[in-house]
Amino acid sequence: MQRRKFGREFKIEAVRLIKDRGVSAAQAARDLDVYENVLRKWVKEFSSDPGQAFPGPGQMKPEQAEIDRLRKEVVRLRAERDILKKATAFFARDAL
Repeated sequence: MQRRKFGREFKIEAVRLIKDRGVSAAQAARDLDVYENVLRKWVKEFSSDPGQAFPGPGQMKPEQAEIDRLRKEVVRLRAERDILKKATAFFARDAL
């Protein structure tokens, strides 16, 4: 069985069904054929940041993109540090 995927518009409309129309999460989950805990997660995510909620596949929130960029930079800096350590050890050995 394949995992179902829901678009941003579907998720926003599901959240609005609960928040604006006052439908209970349990009833909305039954009507939309979605698990209730998934629907509650969508409501929580949308409430925290409506503009950046549900960015879509292959797209990251700005905070996540910054974290990813910093992780790559850490890897690069560690590689540079290791190269410099090896070079220092090499030249120190030749000096003796």
